[in-house]
Amino acid sequence: MLSRRGFGMAAAGWLAAPAISRADIWPRGRVTIVVPFPAGAATDLGARLYDEQLSILWSQPVVVDNKGGGNGIPAAETVARAKPDGLTLFATSAMTQAVNPALYDKLTYDPVADFEPITRMGTSPFVLLVDAKSPINIAAELTAKLKASPGNNNFGAGALPARVASELYKMEAGVEAVYVGYKSNPQAIPDLQSGLLSFMMIDTVNAKIAIDRGALKGLFVTDTERYAQLLDLPTAAEAGLPGVLLTTWTGYYAPKGTPAEVVHQINADIRKVAAMPAVRARLEETGWSPRLMSPEEFAAFTRSEKDRWGGIIRRANIKLE
Repeated sequence: MLSRRGFGMAAAGWLAAPAISRADIWPRGRVTIVVPFPAGAATDLGARLYDEQLSILWSQPVVVDNKGGGNGIPAAETVARAKPDGLTLFATSAMTQAVNPALYDKLTYDPVADFEPITRMGTSPFVLLVDAKSPINIAAELTAKLKASPGNNNFGAGALPARVASELYKMEAGVEAVYVGYKSNPQAIPDLQSGLLSFMMIDTVNAKIAIDRGALKGLFVTDTERYAQLLDLPTAAEAGLPGVLLTTWTGYYAPKGTPAEVVHQINADIRKVAAMPAVRARLEETGWSPRLMSPEEFAAFTRSEKDRWGGIIRRANIKLE
């Protein structure tokens, strides 16, 4: 039978690693998971689904530290400057690692150079929405409406990623609409219902809530596959707009310099938690499709997403307000 050390090393693929007991490496105390959003946000909910099980696996307390505000910059700075011992982790999203670099001329952290990628946690597409009472039932009808009256339509967003998704739809469909900003995506829904807004894009969690209560109507999701909780909605490609492909995502990072053995152990343990049926079901209920990666895959993904989101932001000429 494999020892605990042998099993952990085999699971993480460290067969060539030095023969050091996992207990001698990590963790040696409380693990803090910094989240750049307030409690109750989608990324926060995902982190909290993991922390209890990780605490059991690690025999150490795991605490979620919410540092909301500032587009995630204060939270990113905290982790970037933390001791690289694996006791401070970053559960974040495309906002800090892919969106901010295109919005700020100078960031106080580098989303690639200052972190060790651990794993992507999950992905979540956006949903193109109109008022439930609207005669529009498919994306082509919305596109036709916007083209028929350029400059006379508005769209809303209460989060930068949602605005980027909307701008991508505008560019791919060749339509015009004026951006109206809100403090959160749900705050824009009454204006979509009243007719002040012609459409909006929001995350699948809030979209499903609005659709289920009969407030809004979904036209498509911005992913390569239909969303499990809204299977009646086509993908953007099925709706005739294959270029409207954009998902937000969450993932785990550690400060740069965190030992590779620790990074791979955290990755292996997160995979164990994600494989638990109850955790997987709860993740999907909160709008996330668990799609984990190796640290190496996640590093390449982070770089490609930084380029992808940045390209859309620059094409759309999105500026901080």
